[in-house]
Amino acid sequence: MANSLKLFRQIHRYVGLFIAPALLFFSFTGALQTFSLHETTQGSSYKPPAWIVMLGQVHKKQTTIVPVRKLKADTPKPDKAPDPAAQPVPKEKNHLPLKSFFLLVAIGLFISTGTGIYMAYKYERSKLLVTGLLLAGIVIPLLLLPF
Repeated sequence: MANSLKLFRQIHRYVGLFIAPALLFFSFTGALQTFSLHETTQGSSYKPPAWIVMLGQVHKKQTTIVPVRKLKADTPKPDKAPDPAAQPVPKEKNHLPLKSFFLLVAIGLFISTGTGIYMAYKYERSKLLVTGLLLAGIVIPLLLLPF
């Protein structure tokens, strides 16, 4: 039983180290996307920095190629416009509490992953193995990324 527990801890450590760079990436870019910092919203003057747009594209579509969005043409108005007073206006929902929770989750995942990396360096005898797994977790996705 003790040997299998040791084996499971090693598997957990080595797999965790390999996927840690991706977890850091997805928690960071997910936090940016929670507040739509990767895109321009209609009616807003906010223009996201190119690096945030590119990271968001990698997060969502696994590519660095950001498609050019076509501007929407003004839609022609019908001959008989509906009476605006007859249509109920839906109440705007407040998404900030849930967005704040997901931001907290992203921060927690980032911190937890970072402390896991620290503990691996602190308690693993082979620092070269720890470094190699982390580098593999960075280099392999970059090699697979279509540019």
